[in-house]
Amino acid sequence: MSGGRRRDDPPHSQHHAVANGGAAGRGSVWGKALRSDSAWHDKDEFLDVIYWFRQIIAVILGIIWGVVPLKGFVGIAVFCLINAGVLYLYFSSFQQIDEEEYGGTWELTKEGFMTSFALFLVVWIIFYTAIHYD
Repeated sequence: MSGGRRRDDPPHSQHHAVANGGAAGRGSVWGKALRSDSAWHDKDEFLDVIYWFRQIIAVILGIIWGVVPLKGFVGIAVFCLINAGVLYLYFSSFQQIDEEEYGGTWELTKEGFMTSFALFLVVWIIFYTAIHYD
């Protein structure tokens, strides 16, 4: 057994996971994202989770803001507070990660913020215009 591979692992198992597009790895990332206090060995995985959670929040809030007919600075300010606040609570309280490993609280708070803000504005404008414009 000098190959560095465990005996019960077939030699093609790693190749098989890659050939399937890494589908096995994707499920585990979202599984860790939804479990409290998960261990994140790969920093990029956690940053990807933060990024995609922001996009989900942006779409949901954009739809709500468009349907409610929220307008102006109040809508933008409330989006910023909710987006930053929810993600801050997620990584500091739910995941309980060490912010300093990722460059500090500010780095995690702003990760993917501008793209989620742009997506929020697009969704908000589309829904508001479609429902309330005469």
